[in-house]
Amino acid sequence: MAKPLTDHDKRKQISVRGLAGVENVADLKTNFNRHLHFTLVKDRNVATKRDYYFALANTVRDHLVGRWIRTQQHYYEKDPKRVYYLSLEFYMGRTLQNTMVNLALENACDEATYQLGLDMEELQDIEEDAGLGNGGLGRLAACFLDSMASLGLAAYGYGIRYEFGIFNQKIVNGWQVEEADDWLRYGNPWEKARPEYMRPVQFYGRVEHTADGAQWVDAQVVLALPYDTPVPGYRNNIVNTMRLWSAKAPCDFNLKDFNVGGYIQAVLDRNLAENISRVLYPNDNFFEGKELRLKQEYFVVAATLQDIIRRFKASKFGSTEFVRLDLSALPDKVAIQLNDTHPALAIPELMRILVDQEKLAWEKAWNIVVRTCAYTNHTVLPEALERWPVDLFQNLLPRHLQIIYEINRRHLERITKLYPGDLDRLRRMSLIEEGDVKKINMAHLCIVGSHAVNGVARIHSDIIKNTVFKDFYDLDPEKFQNKTNGITPRRWLVMCNPGLAEVIAERIGEDYMRDLDQLKKLLDFVDDESFIRDVAKIKQENKMKFAAHLEEHYKVKINPYSMFDVQVKRIHEYKRQLLNCLHIITLYNRIKKEPSKSWTPRTIMIGGKAAPGYHTAKMIIKLITSIGDIVNNDPVVGDRLKVIFLENYRVTLAEKVIPAADLSEQISTAGTEASGTGNMKFMLNGALTIGTMDGANVEMAEEAGEENLFIFGMRVPDVEALDKKGYDASSYYNRIPELKQAVDQISNGFFSPEHPGLFKDLVNMLMNHDRFKVFADYEDYIECQEKVSELYQQNPKAWTRKVIRNIAGSGKFSSDRTISQYAREIWGMEPSMEKIAAPDDPR
Repeated sequence: MAKPLTDHDKRKQISVRGLAGVENVADLKTNFNRHLHFTLVKDRNVATKRDYYFALANTVRDHLVGRWIRTQQHYYEKDPKRVYYLSLEFYMGRTLQNTMVNLALENACDEATYQLGLDMEELQDIEEDAGLGNGGLGRLAACFLDSMASLGLAAYGYGIRYEFGIFNQKIVNGWQVEEADDWLRYGNPWEKARPEYMRPVQFYGRVEHTADGAQWVDAQVVLALPYDTPVPGYRNNIVNTMRLWSAKAPCDFNLKDFNVGGYIQAVLDRNLAENISRVLYPNDNFFEGKELRLKQEYFVVAATLQDIIRRFKASKFGSTEFVRLDLSALPDKVAIQLNDTHPALAIPELMRILVDQEKLAWEKAWNIVVRTCAYTNHTVLPEALERWPVDLFQNLLPRHLQIIYEINRRHLERITKLYPGDLDRLRRMSLIEEGDVKKINMAHLCIVGSHAVNGVARIHSDIIKNTVFKDFYDLDPEKFQNKTNGITPRRWLVMCNPGLAEVIAERIGEDYMRDLDQLKKLLDFVDDESFIRDVAKIKQENKMKFAAHLEEHYKVKINPYSMFDVQVKRIHEYKRQLLNCLHIITLYNRIKKEPSKSWTPRTIMIGGKAAPGYHTAKMIIKLITSIGDIVNNDPVVGDRLKVIFLENYRVTLAEKVIPAADLSEQISTAGTEASGTGNMKFMLNGALTIGTMDGANVEMAEEAGEENLFIFGMRVPDVEALDKKGYDASSYYNRIPELKQAVDQISNGFFSPEHPGLFKDLVNMLMNHDRFKVFADYEDYIECQEKVSELYQQNPKAWTRKVIRNIAGSGKFSSDRTISQYAREIWGMEPSMEKIAAPDDPR
């Protein structure tokens, strides 16, 4: 009998991961040992697994460095327009495997480590996630960097090098407990500090008006120290840069007036300055108006704009070298994309530089700012929109407040001319919101100060134009665009699901990795028995692997032949994990009522972090784990229903669970999820979607055919009609017996026998002030889930055909397509699939 293939043997058979030449493997082994010896100062007798990871990471990094330097030389010589993607979040995950995939090194590295007696997967698992983001917005930024490099755009990601990223989530007695994410504890082999490009950033102080213009004086200075991380394109020899800023106190911080007694304290107080880059704010879709957060937002913007203008002035232009002095050409050479309102201060800061420092007239400076900046809106939830108190600005950024007031004065002057006497419109469109506390509306600032404003899915962009920013759309309709989000197929298919990537490549070739639209060719194989068999087999292998992972890391045993029903995303009321809970309880009650009936076995997995201060979200996690305690230990239910809460959901866990999922839960209330990108990852990896017509689900249904998704529930007009009529939760509760039973069980302590009143706040919210109308979609959701179960159990071949149609329809959701549209329609740049010359190996 043939020996089963090891993971190593399987990987050797997979061509999409790159072919290994013998010389390549020998070189890799030599360089691995060289780094172990010279970089880590270890030999094989004392080296740890972590040392081996660092040796491998440095070996792979060597293959980046020549390409990185060559790319920057290429940009210097060609002097293309450059795009700067400003984001307070970059949720990168791990770098090693992604780099190997993009450089076609994975098989060679696997063979080299195998010959060295090491297991590459074990080494990869040692790498810490770079968790510098909360969820969709930060992960989108990471996918965009990959696509910008893969499309040959001269692009830079700018953000903050948080010392502590998104917290690690522990579940203790069913409750979320946060632990600091000390991701830099062992060092980061992928970054390079650039102290020579350190930049001063000012805070506080006051403004003096002189004959020479406004002067910001007596300010406190913090230094921004850049760390560069290489961002390789997909097999095109291009390596772009993500530059993250770290806060450093200047040498004289608090020391100017020290005496002998105050010296020690003055040195200790340096921490106050350096706290700016200490920790990522862990809020997703919720605005927290803390001074430290505003400091972070200005810190990244001020340092970045200095860097942009330095690079612009020092660029080579044509065949002659000179220093650019005239900044009027800035919009022709620079595009600044604001990822949500967090970097909104780029608008007044660029005005400050142009007017106060470069001495441009206001009108000329404003024209440059608007033509350079563009704004992406990520949410319509009112609690997520940034509104900063004027008093805070007055204290922290006094000159910027003056500039914002002047922008607003001119903006309102324009509206008054166009709509004379319409005071209500003036109030609605002002950048300054009057009230008990005067606030600056940062979204309004972004819209007024940008030449393009985009939503992130067609339905979301329509909502922006028709409701949230309707006045601004009426004023400047040409500004508003849609750019439906996308994901990088490198990380989210080749890297995380190589088996599926390979069976696709066997049918349609490997070029689909650069042009995901080619997946449409798979429609020719919908009835191909061998392809149906291969897709189903890969899914089952992924499920077995994930079940083994759960058993090893979570000590949970699940049935790998059950349907894997997965909802992984931040815990939030609008994402409606509570609707999922009601389905679990309903299913549980039905099994208990008819235990002898044939039920489709399900393993329902829910994962995600709750913002530490979000009480309701934390209670939702406790409810999920409490339901799991009852369901999983009921002998009558057995293997037919299991509920797992996936602790510490993050990029690396997503890469494992998404390829294993059968069913993807995308069940937000219509009109609340701007786009979603998890939905796209599941679709590409062969899970079927149960979802509402919200966000990008709408376009997914168009691409794959609505009949190939499980669509249920209210649409946006239905939600609006229900709002007008008035949503009455009790009418559903009293009319639907199964819903009433489930809610009563939560309420009376069935799932919390030791604390019967534990979930009373959740029930009270559902019954009396549920903004997201969970009960209104309950009946339709349950019916839709019945169809899911029936198809999965009774016609697995028909299920797999739907899977193939979904994969074939997922080409639109490549971030390459999204970035191509940004480039052509907002930045005025042309993407290119051309490779640049590979560098000579300097070793």
